[in-house]
Amino acid sequence: MKLSVVIPCFNEIGTIEQVVKAVKASPVKNCEIIIVDDCSTDGTRQLLKSHIESQIDRVIYHRNNKGKGAALRTGFMAATGDIVVVQDADLEYDPQEYPLLIDPILKNKADVVYGSRFLGSAPHRVVYYWHRVGNGFLTTLSNMFTNINLTDMETCYKAFKREIIESIKIEESRFGVEPEITAKIAKMNCRIYEIGISYYGRTYKEGKKIGWKDGFWAIFCILKYNLFSW
Repeated sequence: MKLSVVIPCFNEIGTIEQVVKAVKASPVKNCEIIIVDDCSTDGTRQLLKSHIESQIDRVIYHRNNKGKGAALRTGFMAATGDIVVVQDADLEYDPQEYPLLIDPILKNKADVVYGSRFLGSAPHRVVYYWHRVGNGFLTTLSNMFTNINLTDMETCYKAFKREIIESIKIEESRFGVEPEITAKIAKMNCRIYEIGISYYGRTYKEGKKIGWKDGFWAIFCILKYNLFSW
């Protein structure tokens, strides 16, 4: 089994090296690491070229800033592993938990696995109340249309059989990609599992990027991809 780890990256000079080290130290040894730099402007691109490129399988550079969805689209197209996992370029998610995330796929019980920040007893940093409320609302709204019972639709940690994610045409270029993918895998009748994960959330001062405008766009995407699009 080969695991592809796709890391979308934008202005993460403070964490990208640590993330790469953490991924390389994960319990999954046959691991392909792909970073997609979404036109970083803080020195991340220079750091990737000078120190990180030679340590991993591939770094892909966007000429213009396109958004997380576009970076994932690029990374998924480049992945060659049997299973594909998304890893944000910050320190919010722990690569030591890859075995938990991919286990239902390895046992042929799942096609897609979501790592839920709201299940289980793993550590969770206490951060923003209204983010939690908003996440719960978006997940519930998505569930109402997909008729699946996720607890964390917006989680970064998602694992896919490669043939599943390759078959999805990703249209969203920014944070709307999460409800889009969820709607499309639900329509494909994929076997979806959730597993509780730890979560070391960042504050805005520490580099968190998603905001309230993204929440409104997520609502639009839930409606669009469940009601009006394949």
